[in-house]
Amino acid sequence: MIVKGKTYELDELCSCIGDKDNRIWIVYSIGKYTKDVIDFNIGKRTNKTLRQVVNTLLLSDAKKIFTDGLRNYKFLIPKNQHKTTQYGTNHIERMNVNLRTHLKRLSRKTICYSKSLVMLNACLILYFWG
Repeated sequence: MIVKGKTYELDELCSCIGDKDNRIWIVYSIGKYTKDVIDFNIGKRTNKTLRQVVNTLLLSDAKKIFTDGLRNYKFLIPKNQHKTTQYGTNHIERMNVNLRTHLKRLSRKTICYSKSLVMLNACLILYFWG
C-alpha cells in the first residue's frame, strides 16, 4: 500500500549478474520518514528503468521526491516535486550500506554473486517485504 501525499527518497545501487562486466542497477524508493521500501526495479541505468519507480511515486501524488544529482531525474520528475538537497538522501544511502552488508550478492568485492536476474529479484523482494 502506498500512502498518497508523502515525501520519498529515490536512489540507485550498482551490482553485477554473472560476472563483473555485466553491471545492473537496482533503483528503489523509500518513505522519507517511515523508511519503508515503496518500489524497486532492476535493469540498466536508463530512463526506462528509472521511470517505473518514478511513475509509482508520481501516481501516489508525492509531495516531494529527494534524489541525488543524477541528470536523468530532471527529465522524469516534475520540478515542483523534485529536490536535490545535500542531506535529502541520507536514509536511502544508509539503506544502500545495509543492503550491501546483509546481502553478500550485492557486495563489491566478494566471491558471492547473483547468477540470474530472477534470483536477485527474489532475494530483494524477500529482503524488502518478506
